[in-house]
Amino acid sequence: MLTPGPDHPITLEPAKRRWRAEFNNHVIADSGDALVLREADYRPVVYFPRADVGMEYMGRTDHHTHCPYKGDASYFTLSMDGDILENGVWSYEHPFEAMEPIAGRIAFYPERVKIYEVDEAVVNPKHHDRRDELDEVQAMLRDEELREGEPSVDEVVQHTDAGGGASQRDHWPSNVDMRETGDGGVR
Repeated sequence: MLTPGPDHPITLEPAKRRWRAEFNNHVIADSGDALVLREADYRPVVYFPRADVGMEYMGRTDHHTHCPYKGDASYFTLSMDGDILENGVWSYEHPFEAMEPIAGRIAFYPERVKIYEVDEAVVNPKHHDRRDELDEVQAMLRDEELREGEPSVDEVVQHTDAGGGASQRDHWPSNVDMRETGDGGVR
């Protein structure tokens, strides 16, 4: 077991935004609780909480690798719509103590699975700011209070055919004078 240090730095930080993983045009991971691992000169790796990953599309394989800094990694094969990505997903089930925050989290090979950052406000604007949600609920309640004195739709729309060929209600009295003039026209 090696410890990260100046000669091989490893940092873990909570992602500042929501992250997604997409395979075969399907989002298979979506999380606002991802961790970004930066190790030496390697590309950053996004680790998703298992609860935010579609594990039903994955099957554990016998493949394992060992990292002297992180521990032993287990692998999964991803299957979706007939496409199979063998050993394209990994997890450190029991990493070394220095890497404990990634325990059980899921990572994807970025050259095989599209991994991208998403703005939470764009994805879920109501969740992003609870004040907007509360304002919307209050506006709905005000609208309902204003409508309380109005007749219901069933009271208003009863002059239409209910399916039996007759009106649901007697026709209202005419508001125009319909006298015949004798010359064939109505005036």
